[in-house]
Amino acid sequence: MAGDRFERHKQPWTQDEIQKLHTLAKKGMALKAIAKALTRSEESTKARAKEDGLNIAKLR
Repeated sequence: MAGDRFERHKQPWTQDEIQKLHTLAKKGMALKAIAKALTRSEESTKARAKEDGLNIAKLR
């Protein structure tokens, strides 16, 4: 999994990214897909969604 490293370590969220996160979460996309679309780690994506009070769909 060394290829899955993110170069953007601890970067602040831009307004554009936050808007995209909200849009994708409302569409019911999975956490992994949203994180990949935003080029962010799943952990940071989940943390930001929780901070904004969003529910992200979990894959079963």
